[in-house]
Amino acid sequence: MPHDDAQGAAPGRGTPPGPEKPPAPENPLTGGRSPWILVAIAGALAFTAMLDMNVVNIALATISTDLDVSPSMAQWAVLGYQLAVVSMLLPAGRWLDAGRGPGGPGGSAGGGGGGVGLRPALLLAVSGFSVCGMLAALAPWMAWLAVARVAQGVFGALLFVLMPVLVMRAVPASMRGRAMSVPATLGPLGAVTGPAVGGVLLDAFGWRAVLLVKLPVCLVALVVVARVLPRHGGLTPPGRQPLTDAALVGGAVAALLLGLTLAPGVPAWLLLCLAAVPPLVWWTRRPAARPVVDVVRASGVAGVYGAVFALAAGFAAMHYVVALRLQSGGGLSATATGLTVLAFPLAMGLMGPLGGRLADRVGPRPTAVAGACVTAVGLTLLALTGDHWTQADIAWRLALAGAGMGLYGGPTQTLVMTAAPPRATGIAGSLVQLSRSLGFAMGPALAGAAWGLAGGADGARYGLVISAVAAWLCVLLLAARRGGRGGAPGARSGRPEPEAAPAATAPAGGPEPGAAPEPGPEPKPEPAAR
Repeated sequence: MPHDDAQGAAPGRGTPPGPEKPPAPENPLTGGRSPWILVAIAGALAFTAMLDMNVVNIALATISTDLDVSPSMAQWAVLGYQLAVVSMLLPAGRWLDAGRGPGGPGGSAGGGGGGVGLRPALLLAVSGFSVCGMLAALAPWMAWLAVARVAQGVFGALLFVLMPVLVMRAVPASMRGRAMSVPATLGPLGAVTGPAVGGVLLDAFGWRAVLLVKLPVCLVALVVVARVLPRHGGLTPPGRQPLTDAALVGGAVAALLLGLTLAPGVPAWLLLCLAAVPPLVWWTRRPAARPVVDVVRASGVAGVYGAVFALAAGFAAMHYVVALRLQSGGGLSATATGLTVLAFPLAMGLMGPLGGRLADRVGPRPTAVAGACVTAVGLTLLALTGDHWTQADIAWRLALAGAGMGLYGGPTQTLVMTAAPPRATGIAGSLVQLSRSLGFAMGPALAGAAWGLAGGADGARYGLVISAVAAWLCVLLLAARRGGRGGAPGARSGRPEPEAAPAATAPAGGPEPGAAPEPGPEPKPEPAAR
């Protein structure tokens, strides 16, 4: 009877009610707000930080003239930032993980364990990034500009490490693929669009405006982070170890890049790349390297880091060769070249959301492999293009490669972050970004060396062959699987592990960091939704 049903539905009256559907748990980071606010901020900051890596390139000639320095000295406006980012990524990840208790970044909601909190770490990174950008724009001489850009790179490295951690903590496990695709797609888009944005600002306002392009995004991010994230956790001093680690990693990277850059003029400079070996060996034998090695072994996705490096190098090599070849060999203007190359980021941006949705449905690994295959096919077709290039011939091949890159980016980030030990997400994020940054730096250097040594149209073709080979290497590394945590249920299927989502509910005396979950955990009974 309707009356009895109504009585039975009332709490405490009539027959005992059946199992009730538990209320949806409140997001520990955002409370009642949508978690996509934080995902959008992470994407915008990833775009801005990557934009800052390339946006200054277009202004180097003007900086050289205005500050009365040689072009090689003006290069430090770019190199200072890039080297600082690459050098500080691993120390930043270790600081965030080692300095936190049960509630640091990626731990409990706000970082309430007395360690490094997510909110103060983000406020520090965004504030420092903004202030150093303003100091660089105010530089009266080159030394000031170089130091400001190095300092900005330090805070940029912290931003790169925090972005995937913020996204992973903001959304439930079932939505991580879609969420991770936002910063994973917008970051490379920032790298691609940097020269175009810099050119517009340079023509309209001068080179100092180029260095201020990030301020609006950073101001909005500061307001959102301050208002949305809970006030938990603090900041712990990093100590002296990160400086030693940064010096060793940065020295090795500098030796590699310098040897490849100087090799086209004098091939013997390639021997300088060997100078990167001693600092890397020294670093791997230091106690600071042990947590990084443990993360790679525990996650079981070591090949994915190599895949990220390979495809980033292939993408950067392709972009370098195509832009120069269209202008030097094709006789196109800078504007026409920019419009042609725009096919890649447009296709990438369109396919990025689809890649995230597919990662949530079929798993991140198969989606990432499929995307990498599409990119490799596009780059292979580009390498097979004849000597007479037309805009249409290049544009559709770039669009194909960009579509694959959009499918690949978010799922790859999801694969790494969900396979990492729960209390080592900072190191995992730093390893992904280090692999990507090294690829972006090494790709043009490798393509430039091949082009310089071969010369002419053959040199451009060899550079594109390097790009295609790197993409196919990425496919092989992504398809390979091994044991470890990456062989646990979440990693085998490619789907995020449900247990890793609300880390805030984990007790302080929970499982040891890096402990793999039991294979095949039995699902808890849930009331049927009818």
